[in-house]
Amino acid sequence: MTKLQLRGKDLIDIGFPEGRVIGIAINAMTRHHKRTSKYKVLEMLGEVLSDPERFAGDSIFGEVSELLLRQQKKAELETPVLRREPLPYVTYGANQIEKGAVDQMCNAMRLPITVAGALMADAHEGYGLPIGGVLATHNAVIPYGVGMDIGCRMCLSVYEMPEGAFEKDRKHLLDLLQANTRFGQEVFERPMDDEVLERDEFKLIPKAKELREQARQQIGTSGSGNHFVEFGLVHLPEAANPWSLPPGKYLGLLSHSGSRALGAGLAQHYTKLAMSLCQLPPEARHLAWLDLDTEEGQEYWHAMNLAGDYASACHHHIHHRMGKALGLEPLARVENHHNFAWKEQLADGREVIVHRKGATPAAKGVLGIIPGSMTSPAYIVAGRGEADSLNSASHGAGRLMSRRKAKASIDFGELKKHLKTHGVDVIGGGLDEAPFAYKDIGQVMAAQSELVDILGTFVPKVVRMDAE
Repeated sequence: MTKLQLRGKDLIDIGFPEGRVIGIAINAMTRHHKRTSKYKVLEMLGEVLSDPERFAGDSIFGEVSELLLRQQKKAELETPVLRREPLPYVTYGANQIEKGAVDQMCNAMRLPITVAGALMADAHEGYGLPIGGVLATHNAVIPYGVGMDIGCRMCLSVYEMPEGAFEKDRKHLLDLLQANTRFGQEVFERPMDDEVLERDEFKLIPKAKELREQARQQIGTSGSGNHFVEFGLVHLPEAANPWSLPPGKYLGLLSHSGSRALGAGLAQHYTKLAMSLCQLPPEARHLAWLDLDTEEGQEYWHAMNLAGDYASACHHHIHHRMGKALGLEPLARVENHHNFAWKEQLADGREVIVHRKGATPAAKGVLGIIPGSMTSPAYIVAGRGEADSLNSASHGAGRLMSRRKAKASIDFGELKKHLKTHGVDVIGGGLDEAPFAYKDIGQVMAAQSELVDILGTFVPKVVRMDAE
């Protein structure tokens, strides 16, 4: 029989952990079983791996057993243990929320770092924390709890209504959108400068430094998917609004987008890092976190805030270009994040990290915009500061269909007819963003009446999105 030829890869293939134990096992086998078949040797090592305690003190396998047991104990200490049962949390509009989103929220409420949570009425399944999930944690941040599009937000500018804006000048508004906005892979030939691009984080955080040039090229542009820039009709029914504007109708410019390639690159990098440092069971692995007392946690925190400020700058550039093209100064502006984490205090005084993944901040008096679809209204709201919701509300209507299902089931002719009925013109967009793919925003708002007060509405009229 030929001499035993055993490689480290052979042991890794049967499940051995990388490290010193592989070398010790190979030495033991070549010393004591050099004429045994490779198949038989791997079978014996498999038995040791499956039950190392049984081989403790064995003359051949004792040292291998000892190292395996030591690694197991270390892994047990490093692997967080989930709670057996999820902490209780409040759900708004439970009858409209799919089971997958509820299961994801329950997993999040089992994390040992979780303090409190809530599920918004627009919730649907995502990665890790569901879209519409709000989670308060102790001194830890979950990259997937923030989301892939860090700092994704809404921004609304309100202008004096030019006469006949949507009757006589509709084509002019479409031309303005076409000329002054960019989506997806499109960029401006000459992007505007912004002080956010000079931030120290771009020099001090390696991943941010790597992404800076792409961030410079994409600033002032919008993403794909459900991101948009649109003109619409703003209605303020009451004189007692935060801007002291007379009740009536106004021209509105509403944008929805996030931090582009910068946010996506940072999210991917720090999610992988968190998952390597915090190895959770399969059902919760996307909820891996970074401790804020660690260098990695602090680095992500600064990177997240950079991406959030960059997303805000993108919106300000969009609104500056559009306002200049209109020849109008805004009478009011409302802006809010809905993919972010904040340091906040609970009612009992504890400081927590509140993740809002697809949820609008709604502390007492805080302003926000909750959109519907391209043919249904967005709502201008003020938070009511509801503690059970962790001062949060929905970030929109929420998806009723997955993108794949929408593309497969929605008829393009039916969509065109629906848009015409509602008097909406659209540049770009796809079947996956058709109004039928979204929940009824009226029902969502009804389910969260205790969370926000409605100050006004925005009805879309001229919409631009990325081409499908």
